[in-house]
Amino acid sequence: MSSPVITIQNIDHLKMGVTVFGEGAPILLLHGWGGGIKSMWPVAEWLGKQGFQTHTLDLPGFGVSDMPPQPWDIPRYADFVLAYLKTAGLEKTHLIGHSFGGRISIVLGAEYPERVNKLVLVDSAGVRPEPTTNMQIYTFTRKSILALLRTPGLRRFETPVRHWFRQKFGSPDYLNAGALEATFKLVINQDLVAYARRIKAPTLLVWGELDTETPLRDAKILEDAIPDAGLVVLEGAGHYAYLERLNEFTRIVKYYFLQ
Repeated sequence: MSSPVITIQNIDHLKMGVTVFGEGAPILLLHGWGGGIKSMWPVAEWLGKQGFQTHTLDLPGFGVSDMPPQPWDIPRYADFVLAYLKTAGLEKTHLIGHSFGGRISIVLGAEYPERVNKLVLVDSAGVRPEPTTNMQIYTFTRKSILALLRTPGLRRFETPVRHWFRQKFGSPDYLNAGALEATFKLVINQDLVAYARRIKAPTLLVWGELDTETPLRDAKILEDAIPDAGLVVLEGAGHYAYLERLNEFTRIVKYYFLQ
């Protein structure tokens, strides 16, 4: 596998890393949270050698791209990607979105159906997690303790206790979000099932059987919500099923896009 050649483009007043590879029908690849061009490159390179032109982006806040100027939600990211499509002269494209990139792909498919040919969602985020008993207990306990610490005489403990809760129970993505923390909070709290119901493009869901970040339950909810959707489950794979089973994934996607 070669290394991607990343160029810098100015899109919607932000500098963004872009890799374009191959010739043929266009495919836009959108990475997961914390990823970038390099995390999608194995797929982009393979498909670029199979008669497609792949467009892979470092979304704002990731890779070599600029940070968003303020906290962005998913529709704002979708609008930014639309600006790239216009700049690149891509009237209609196939889409592959992994996890966070799947969130953006869902909104693009709902809001801009004329721009999406076929859609592949890989271990996509976008379904609100089912509250477990432990999570409900944690939420109640946290709120109760922080409310108590707002009383006179105890307020000096509020900040260190908040920090303790964050470090003890925060997800790795949240703890490593840095300057994107406010964006992460907006993104993670958006339930996109209503958007999924409005997708008109044929959609293939590819999921790792053992995915714990976006479990198989989410795939089945999206499959039921999207009008024209099918699900392929990769046995033994996790959240990065497209990399864990690269050969199988790329061949499935190529066959799907050529139909």
